[in-house]
Amino acid sequence: MATLTLGLLLATAACAAEEPAGTPRKTPRPTPTASATPTPPPVLAPLRGTVAPSGGLDRPSLAAKIDNHEGARPQVGLERTDIVFEELVEGGLTRYLAIWHSDLPEEVGPVRSVRPMDPDIVTPFGGIIAYSGGQEVFVDMMMAAPVVNAVFDFDDSGLFYRDDLHESPHDVIVRAGELVGRHTDLPAPAAQFSYAEGASVPTALVEGTPNSVVQQRFSDSRWPSWGWDAGSATWLRSQEGAPDLDAAGAQLRASNVVTLLVEIDDYSYEDIPRTLMIGTGEAWVSTGGKTVHGMWSKDSAAGSIRLVSDIGTPITLAAGNSWVELVPSSGSVEIIP
Repeated sequence: MATLTLGLLLATAACAAEEPAGTPRKTPRPTPTASATPTPPPVLAPLRGTVAPSGGLDRPSLAAKIDNHEGARPQVGLERTDIVFEELVEGGLTRYLAIWHSDLPEEVGPVRSVRPMDPDIVTPFGGIIAYSGGQEVFVDMMMAAPVVNAVFDFDDSGLFYRDDLHESPHDVIVRAGELVGRHTDLPAPAAQFSYAEGASVPTALVEGTPNSVVQQRFSDSRWPSWGWDAGSATWLRSQEGAPDLDAAGAQLRASNVVTLLVEIDDYSYEDIPRTLMIGTGEAWVSTGGKTVHGMWSKDSAAGSIRLVSDIGTPITLAAGNSWVELVPSSGSVEIIP
């Protein structure tokens, strides 16, 4: 046994002696591990600034001229808009140019006729506009804009119908889902406002002053207002002192109220006022129970509205829906603490 052990030791020593000194020993290579796939940034809804499902907004926006006559209330689908513009029309009344993209109802309305400022409002959004008709000169202006026109007066495909809930002429409804479904080749809209993202906060919360009500007066017939509701963290809309309700009986609300003081052309189209959208003027942006003052500007029909605060910083909005109040300079804006 001792002889066998001695033989093994001698053999091992001999092998070691045959290996040149300093020869590096091979070490096994580590098995490569798959690197973590980077998380893509969230896709934001261009007209709300909210996180959108991937591929869920690959469709055009739909604009519609929505009636605001007492006989048209409550409107259909107005509570699901991304952006609403309220504008002065004849008789001191107002109408809406409402935009849907991130949340598209099956039906919206009642739709009414276009006015001369509507092409300048809707052009930056592209997509589709639905309305009932209008004076030939205004329809021609709208037809010349780079958007698809869907017009009740010319429709023979069943996109529009008259409902039983409103009296004529405040009863024309458009099948919004079907209309957009016919134009899936059109691109999604570009963002129109800047939204606070990530750790940033909306400009009004940084530079603004706390307030409870934003009161706008378009005329002796129309004076909407917005009251801050901390419970829902939204502005609640009223008209002529009464809550403005949707079809389900809930008060209309907005994350942002953008109030623009605008000039009105009262002479070019007889008794039809035209809001001058290309220009500049005072602006108030109300978000999160605060309001920041600044200026608005729009340099062309295709250009979006730019908002800048009094200290020169671009104004960012909170993620969510927005109402844009185009208050004539003959009216008034009151920010109530």
